[in-house]
Amino acid sequence: MKSFPAAAALLRSGVAAAAFPGAAIEVGRRDSVLWRGAFGSLTYDSDALPVEPETIFDLASLTKIIATTTLMMRAVDDGLIVLTEPVSKWIPEWRGADRHLVTIADLLAHSSGLTAYLPFYRDHTGRGEFQRAIATMPLEYAPGTQSVYSDLGFILLGFILEDARSNISAQVGRGAFDPAASLPVQFARIASLLTDQPLAFTPPRAWRQRTAPTEHDAWRGRTLVGEVHDENAWALGGAAGHAGLFGTAAAVGAFARAALHTLTGTPILAKVDTMRRFIERTHLAGSSRALGWDTMLPTSSCGTLMSPSSIGHTGFTGTSLWIDWERDAYVVLLTNRVHPSRENPLLKELRPRIHDAVIEDLEGGAWRR
Repeated sequence: MKSFPAAAALLRSGVAAAAFPGAAIEVGRRDSVLWRGAFGSLTYDSDALPVEPETIFDLASLTKIIATTTLMMRAVDDGLIVLTEPVSKWIPEWRGADRHLVTIADLLAHSSGLTAYLPFYRDHTGRGEFQRAIATMPLEYAPGTQSVYSDLGFILLGFILEDARSNISAQVGRGAFDPAASLPVQFARIASLLTDQPLAFTPPRAWRQRTAPTEHDAWRGRTLVGEVHDENAWALGGAAGHAGLFGTAAAVGAFARAALHTLTGTPILAKVDTMRRFIERTHLAGSSRALGWDTMLPTSSCGTLMSPSSIGHTGFTGTSLWIDWERDAYVVLLTNRVHPSRENPLLKELRPRIHDAVIEDLEGGAWRR
């Protein structure tokens, strides 16, 4: 495998500076893995096990692109969902003059008017309560006028995907829900085609020994290991459209290679034209968002050296995936920076530097824009 000394040095410095206890990284191209690295330990304890390439991480909001956006692309390809149809077709509580024109595409582009986040887990559990609360809450801004990154919109997208595969009409709750249409089962079918590495919602207990702990959660009264960090996802049973996926760097790398193949003409994740539509940046002023995906800005977590057309996403727990599809390259970076507390901002400054170092190492120092 290729050597990436500058990136490796930065990852070691991140461990030393307590930006995260441990990290795993994978760099590759469409048809090959160029580098896999593991740094630090699962926790800061002196007897903690080291991070290995096989370490499993809570992927947090990488769920949005790996699971939810992919499933939405496939539902569009199968004619089950139309991007321009109103949310109210699927979510009957979504009513009112301020929101009747909001579409599925608006939810994907974070331009639906919904606020970024609310701690619904404190007072709500299960789909019914969450759906009513999100669909009836006041909107924060006029839909389609700006982009505000929102977990809440992706929670609704998860519900819509389950209904689309369950052949339930717009009236949620009428008819029998098909367990095979649940988000975890839908995604498991895709994951099994992409990789034999761990990549799943609600991971089995057998995975815990090699899973990186996240936060000590005062609400749940325990340090979370193999249990979704996001509280709203936890209140929804551990699997939701915005969070809940666990996996290894190799598993996320397999997804990245499938995305690269799809974008260059081999329909693995979806039809080629569909995926290209999903990665187009919206025309909203100041927004870097596409449909589900984020896109590169010089201020992005991917650094300054990736192509302007690059796509990716981050996760709150300290995870990220960036794909420079024009130059046939991807970078998976998984950390548990929220251990033992989320009050740790050090990764934010370090992550762009790591990505720039990867590109420098990848190109032998010759890549300049």
